[in-house]
Amino acid sequence: MFVVDTNIIAALYVRGAYSEPVKRLHARDQVWRTDPFALIEFSNVLASYERARYLTENVAKQCLADAQDFLRPHYFVVRHDAALAMAIRFRITAYDGRFLALADQLGSPLVTEDAKLRSAAPKLTQSLAEALVTA
Repeated sequence: MFVVDTNIIAALYVRGAYSEPVKRLHARDQVWRTDPFALIEFSNVLASYERARYLTENVAKQCLADAQDFLRPHYFVVRHDAALAMAIRFRITAYDGRFLALADQLGSPLVTEDAKLRSAAPKLTQSLAEALVTA
């Protein structure tokens, strides 16, 4: 089981710099835990890519549907107060606090390529490369 940030989810569905290692992570374990909020963030990523003409509207919609089907069975809803507590403790956004609260509650580090987030909470996070070594 992996706890994943939106940047890991996005790389599974939209080709980019992290796509190949993310596919290897997915091949090792297909139980990815995240807060449903991740799909809101992923929708923003897809909308940005569509505006930049990196994806068509239909491809963006299919990516979202596929991600939702994959992630929904393993959602873990984080309480708002837990996310806020993490945001205050680590001086990060409440959005990122949701992912850290989930990692803390499940006792599994958050896999993220957000270097600032990893720097703020190194005991609760790991890079994609670290996850691949420890998986």
